[in-house]
Amino acid sequence: MSVTPLAQADRGHGHKASALAVLLRAGLPVPDGFVVTDPATDPRLIAAHLRRLGAGAVAVRSSAVAEDTETASFAGQLATVLGSRGLDEVLAAIQRCAASTRTRRAQNYRTHLDLDGEASAPVIVQKLVEADHAGVLFTRDPRSGADRLVINASWGLGESVVSGEVVPDELTVTPPTDAVRTTVGTKQTRVDLGERGLVRTSVPAAARARGCLAPNEVTRLVALGRRCEDLFGRPQDVEWAVRGGSVWILQSRPITTLTSPVGRPDPDTGPTLVTGVPSSPGRVRGPARLVRSVDDFSRVQRGDVLVCRTTDPAWTPLFRLAAGVVTETGGVLCHAAIVAREYRIPAVVGATGATTRVPDGEHVTIDGTLGTVAALPVHLERRPR
Repeated sequence: MSVTPLAQADRGHGHKASALAVLLRAGLPVPDGFVVTDPATDPRLIAAHLRRLGAGAVAVRSSAVAEDTETASFAGQLATVLGSRGLDEVLAAIQRCAASTRTRRAQNYRTHLDLDGEASAPVIVQKLVEADHAGVLFTRDPRSGADRLVINASWGLGESVVSGEVVPDELTVTPPTDAVRTTVGTKQTRVDLGERGLVRTSVPAAARARGCLAPNEVTRLVALGRRCEDLFGRPQDVEWAVRGGSVWILQSRPITTLTSPVGRPDPDTGPTLVTGVPSSPGRVRGPARLVRSVDDFSRVQRGDVLVCRTTDPAWTPLFRLAAGVVTETGGVLCHAAIVAREYRIPAVVGATGATTRVPDGEHVTIDGTLGTVAALPVHLERRPR
């Protein structure tokens, strides 16, 4: 059938949908939904499935066959539409998500990873969890491959975490005692569902200064993350949301990159210009190229170190040119960090002040294992281009 209840999805409905179906059948807390395999499906059939979900907003997401696999996450490359209400909005969102496999950025991503193309993607429609706080959990540390869970969390919907709009809280949970280490992020803004779509607001200072997650929520997330890993037999990248004390799983996919870097300082570096969250391991040198908008894209040349406030999925083609990436916002589990790891280029995110403290054109060393951007010492300096 062209519309299938989410719990009945299989690999023909894409990896994202089939994984959620496995979780649902195992009794894990996943929002109910359905999968549309043909965007030309009779709207009356989609309307019937919407009525089954009840009133309220929904999340509409792509579920391409090549997406969320062991080798390619497609993080941020395909469309997601949050907060659709009513049949007309849902139908439009389905069309957009199904067609997002044909966008230039998706095609560039496929080309870089040598993947086959898809004319259209299956699409998931789920109840939207209007989260009090949300984020991402990795059941292994993606920077080192270490056996510890890494959680990124922020207020509101998880969109602000995965998109890299904020510097989230970072929690690491290390077995066997499950000791928790928390680094509180700035979390300056939040994304919530409003009457007419998503709304971005400032977070009060008191909420910025404290962590999002209560101890019992951390315990619950850790248990759910490990259960996901057990079900799929490999380390998992899990998106989650908390509403009214209840924890929901929104996605579980394989972690595409696990490395074992050695974090030794480079003796041939000058003063550190900025420090952030180490997010994709490795060390390279190159001229810093400040990019503030798409108007600056033409300035980026192969081998440059991309320095920006934040990235957007439309910026992914720059990752094919850049030797490394530095952003002022984001966490280790945001889309930009995931794609940098898949492209095998060093990344430092959450580097406050990078666009003002790293001079455009200056040759720098970016260390994605240590989370530093340093000037070159005098004997290695080169003129900017």
